[in-house]
Amino acid sequence: MSTQPRRAVIVVDVQNEYFTGNLQIEYPPSSQSLAHIARIMDAATAAGVPVVVIQQDSPADAPAFAVGSDGWQLHAEIGRRHRDALFHKPLPSAFSGTALGEWLEQHGIDTVTVVGYMTHNCDDTTIKHAFDRGMDVEFVHDASGAVSYANRAGYASAEEIHRVYSVVQQSRFAAVLSTEEWLHSLASGEKPVRDNILDSYRRAQARQSAAA
Repeated sequence: MSTQPRRAVIVVDVQNEYFTGNLQIEYPPSSQSLAHIARIMDAATAAGVPVVVIQQDSPADAPAFAVGSDGWQLHAEIGRRHRDALFHKPLPSAFSGTALGEWLEQHGIDTVTVVGYMTHNCDDTTIKHAFDRGMDVEFVHDASGAVSYANRAGYASAEEIHRVYSVVQQSRFAAVLSTEEWLHSLASGEKPVRDNILDSYRRAQARQSAAA
């Protein structure tokens, strides 16, 4: 019996707003993550793995992703590539208010690879939504990105947010891989390393004890 995953690549919100608009990705640099996303899309298509593109829709008077605006448009590198489906979403999760879940079920998908933006927002909610649906999830950390935040709770750099969210995903919700690792897994059939909360906690405790 084959244990090969039935994958689909979910390309989340790779829209102009994150490159030239009001919410520009800071870390990893968007030029780098975009190149990785393009490689993943091309490799998936060559391997017969479905590619699903997600596009954020906001009201016409919204400050970002306003439907019909330049910022709302898919980045040209994404728009020109093959895709098997396109879903427009009104909320952070690619599953909320869309037919993505039904599409994945109809196509027998049990594993989703999440790439795109942002690590801590739409990627995070999509990953956890897929996890709660009982799917295996992969998150490609160098094919995604974050921005910095400052508010009444404090300040966090884009690098800090991206790193912390990646660690949390690996602790339970997703296998976190680089693009090269994901391409190797696709070609070899090797399953990516997954983890759990308790082991992640124990390693952290051991690290802290060793540093004391």
